[in-house]
Amino acid sequence: MLRTALLGLALVGSLPASMSRGFNQLLDAVVRIDVREVAFEDGAKRFSASIGSGVILSADGLILTNAHVASPRAVELSVTLSSLERVGARLVGWDHWTDLALLQLDVAEVKRRGLKFAHAEFGDSDKLFVGETVYAVGTPFGLTRTATRGIISNNNRYFEDSNGVNGYETGAFNTWLQTDAAINPGNSGGPLVTEDGRVIGISSRGYLGANNLGFAIPANTAKRVVEGLSRNGSITRSYIGIVPRALQDLENFYALALNTGLLVNSVDPGSPAARAGLRPGDILLAINGEKVDGRFPEQLPPIQNRIAGATVGSTLRLTIKRGPATGEYNVVTEKLESRVGEEWVLEKWGLSVRKVSRTFARENQLEDTTGVFVIGVQPGFPADVAGLSRGDVITKINQRPVATLATIQAVHTAYEKKPEPVLVEAQRNHQVSLYVLKP
Repeated sequence: MLRTALLGLALVGSLPASMSRGFNQLLDAVVRIDVREVAFEDGAKRFSASIGSGVILSADGLILTNAHVASPRAVELSVTLSSLERVGARLVGWDHWTDLALLQLDVAEVKRRGLKFAHAEFGDSDKLFVGETVYAVGTPFGLTRTATRGIISNNNRYFEDSNGVNGYETGAFNTWLQTDAAINPGNSGGPLVTEDGRVIGISSRGYLGANNLGFAIPANTAKRVVEGLSRNGSITRSYIGIVPRALQDLENFYALALNTGLLVNSVDPGSPAARAGLRPGDILLAINGEKVDGRFPEQLPPIQNRIAGATVGSTLRLTIKRGPATGEYNVVTEKLESRVGEEWVLEKWGLSVRKVSRTFARENQLEDTTGVFVIGVQPGFPADVAGLSRGDVITKINQRPVATLATIQAVHTAYEKKPEPVLVEAQRNHQVSLYVLKP
């Protein structure tokens, strides 16, 4: 790997003189990110450390990286600049749907220590062509400022990755850039750049065991996310509850012309689409009068992004073909939420839990979002002795509905001060049982 790093840096000297300035500035904008984060596993807090990459995008020290590098679970973030000086940072915003996160350097510390840094600029990822030379710059295996050279192998790659970021959904709203520039663990969050140093992608992942199959989030997707995260700290999207499928090879079954419509593969129970009357097997022909072409998988993310980009609470007019008939359905959007809710650990009970989200409730046919999902139990602790196990949904505690995570946290805090038996009501396989947590 050391040989790879030295060769990567040597590539800069081989660039044309007209391009070397921009590429050198890009190198000075690439940073190493050290992360210490907490996870709530097996009924206890678990701390871990990891390394990733990032690129500084502004004079005030905004850094773009991957969501799987820096998440709300991070308890400590530090950034190593090109000068090898280490500086503190904080999380500005996080978007697991695109696997992107935005950090902010500790500007006060930078000024106090008289440190300098460069910042990079975005290029236009829509103009990339297959075979174009690109460079992946980052910190593979901790080797800072490593550059590897390759080409754009595919500029519109689609693959499903519903559990890409610690169980959070990823990739529904964008396709990916595929490259054969070497991307290894530690490259995550680093820039994929053209020869003039323009950022045209953010390296995200590679296929283990494959030869040079790496993937990056396109810069034009990243630009929109950066704008939203810097302004609001998160990206608000709309949801209607249809799961799409490409129509390739299915057109004859639905008596459709080629390049016409999108197949509704399934409809989430209780979702806006379900309430409006949509069914699996429907063909979505148009959204607000604008025709839809979902023949190929690569065409699905832009269509889903069109729905997600609608204002939450707005009405979408969907043109639907069902059998020989075609009709209009008005669907009122909801705010898109992940199936993964907020997590916490109740250490005195040896119990780690996750708040039931609306999406989780629908997927698991729960009546509502009341309750917390048990994600771990520590052997020998009160929760384990009482009989609770992973997968249970705690709906009441001391006969009080668990409407929020704070409800169960408050009971646990009281238990810490004065241990007394606690009555827990939980669902397992849609059957309700009672458990007593004893000191």
